[in-house]
Amino acid sequence: MEEVKFFAYIRDYTKCKETKIENEETVEKLLLRLSDIYGDQFRKRIFSGSELSKEIIILVNGRHIVHLNGINTKLKSGDTVSIFPVVAGG
Repeated sequence: MEEVKFFAYIRDYTKCKETKIENEETVEKLLLRLSDIYGDQFRKRIFSGSELSKEIIILVNGRHIVHLNGINTKLKSGDTVSIFPVVAGG
């Protein structure tokens, strides 16, 4: 079971700070499952077509997936996945 944490406005779509999901094989499969649960607004924020949106940052156990295997990063039970929107500051 993976723990998924949501941050900033992503919580507006999920109505929660975190959830637990049973054994998804990859980040992509996890995101598709979450999209089924949380609906089209969530899906539109997470994906741009079939690619991960450039507006989203995903960490697995504190490591950005761009430094792992991207959307194909393998997951195992006990992993923590954090989903953040990109935040611009001034």
